[in-house]
Amino acid sequence: MESPPAEEREWLEALTRFLQDAPRSGAPATYTAEQQCALMSVALESPAKSGREEARWTVALLTAEVRHRGIALCISERTVGRMLAEADLKPHRIKYWENPNIDDPVQYARQVQAICELYLEARGRHAKRVRTVSTDEKTGIQALERIHPDKPAVPGRPALLEFEYRRHGTLSLIPSFDVATGKILNATLGPTRTEKDFAGHIARTVALDPGAEWVFISDQLNTHKSESLVRFIAKQIGYSGPLGEKGKSGILQSLPSREAFLTDPSHRIRFAYTPKHCSWLNQVEIWFSVLARKLLRRASFRSLRELRERILRFIDYFNAALAKPYKWTYTGRILQS
Repeated sequence: MESPPAEEREWLEALTRFLQDAPRSGAPATYTAEQQCALMSVALESPAKSGREEARWTVALLTAEVRHRGIALCISERTVGRMLAEADLKPHRIKYWENPNIDDPVQYARQVQAICELYLEARGRHAKRVRTVSTDEKTGIQALERIHPDKPAVPGRPALLEFEYRRHGTLSLIPSFDVATGKILNATLGPTRTEKDFAGHIARTVALDPGAEWVFISDQLNTHKSESLVRFIAKQIGYSGPLGEKGKSGILQSLPSREAFLTDPSHRIRFAYTPKHCSWLNQVEIWFSVLARKLLRRASFRSLRELRERILRFIDYFNAALAKPYKWTYTGRILQS
């Protein structure tokens, strides 16, 4: 491509200079980029590194430290707070997390991927009468009765929840969450969550569709690999071989031997266990958060009976109005950079 003639180039350059914005006046930045970076560096450190006894930074404490170090002698708490907000940095807040101890990364990845594949295939398998169910226990649900009624929200003031309450005991909830439909198929409420409670819950769930194939997804709690569970499933699938004796021999001997039987892919009723420290992988945990946010967190219960009735009514309401399968996008495969 040929370059334009010299006269045309001169004309274009002159036009460009004419259209450029002239330098504008304005107040210079109060704090330099170097000062802001130094402030953020302090915020990312532990207060102990500055010789302070506090366990976490507050805006006031961070402002005092920035002044003490001479980074910005006259900076205000409001300005420090604004800088932190612009950087989306919240040194005063924390979240708990657990770093799982993974003994065998290959086995761990295989387990995670297997669970994800069950979720992704659940709707297609449901049409073939294979029920994929996520289950776990929510223990210690308290029947708390507020001593005084709540005060509703008014303009300029949120709703007020009475701080004092009476305790009326606790319940444990074992639900069966249908992965394909998003509904709660069955719920067991009682004072305990023993081996017998869990095995009985599984039996009542299976009884809803006795001839179907069932896959139960749960964590690795001992009661999820119990003798009672092995005996129930063996009877349901017509297993005629010896089961052995718990603690001594055969299928019932130990947790690993019982797990091998319960996860056997050839069985019409089987279990799939999430890896340790992977509660996030169990879909019923998502439903537990729905239950807590929409019912338990702000309600008042005058007795265990009322708590039980309200939970069961909420499940009916959830199934009728809110239930839908969760859109599971994680595949369990390691992302490649």
